[in-house]
Amino acid sequence: MTSHIAFIGLGNMGGPMARNLLKNNFKVTVFDLNQDAVKVLTDQGAQSAETAQAAAKKADVVITMLPSGEIVKSVYLGDDGLIRCVQKDALLIDCSTIAAEDAREVITAAHQHGVGMIDAPVSGGTAAAEAGTLTFICGGDDKDYQAAKPILSAMGKNIFHAGEAGAGQVAKICNNMLLAIHMIGTSEALNMGVSQGLDPEVMSEIMKASSGNNWSLQVYNPYPGVMPNVPASRDYQGGFMVELMNKDLGLAQKLAAQSKAATPLGALSAQLYQLHQNQGGSGLDFSSILQFLQSQS
Repeated sequence: MTSHIAFIGLGNMGGPMARNLLKNNFKVTVFDLNQDAVKVLTDQGAQSAETAQAAAKKADVVITMLPSGEIVKSVYLGDDGLIRCVQKDALLIDCSTIAAEDAREVITAAHQHGVGMIDAPVSGGTAAAEAGTLTFICGGDDKDYQAAKPILSAMGKNIFHAGEAGAGQVAKICNNMLLAIHMIGTSEALNMGVSQGLDPEVMSEIMKASSGNNWSLQVYNPYPGVMPNVPASRDYQGGFMVELMNKDLGLAQKLAAQSKAATPLGALSAQLYQLHQNQGGSGLDFSSILQFLQSQS
């Protein structure tokens, strides 16, 4: 078993992921600009470092979970980037959701320095991060992918190798565009049913047993009070924020333009989430699109 993992980025997803590594008896050193997030992990047995470089310096594996491609590049590249300070036999795993070309740029730089690296964005949301049942969608050399699998298995249930460097990001962006589409459709259907006097819980059960069934209904219901332990039932706090969904939908539209792929529902979803963010929804969970739809009535 790998003896030492550095985990950088302890947000709503990264924090639970690092905890699951600790539960699986990995030695974990953590770094985040948010010291409260760091303390949560050190209270559970992690070591802390003052900088990302200090965390990564002696690690066998470095995992990053960061909010944007620009931040990922700033952490890995440059004279003080992680690529230059890690051990030569270290493995780098970036679990952020970023543009495929950004992932390829960083992985190419890592290979040029003799360091293995994959992109491994995740799907499943905060509940799966807590439960250790995430889906990892990986891109990179098969050798690096195989080396990463035992570590990823401590945090996830489903691990896929989508292809070469950047392929994980392409698959993840396609998935998140679909996620936005079915979350909006689910919210529209529930909102319309409730406006006609139906109970949202009964309506949800009907759709789950019918042709409208989808992931949003199964594990992430957007209507408050229907499902416990989801953001909708705690004022849309603590999940996958609207601003991050907007980032991913922007990446999807950029990819669609590059690919000359028609994504009319993806484009409309991007517009709706941008309107929601502009009207104050930025920090809410993306399932709060139901709340936005209600405000348009």
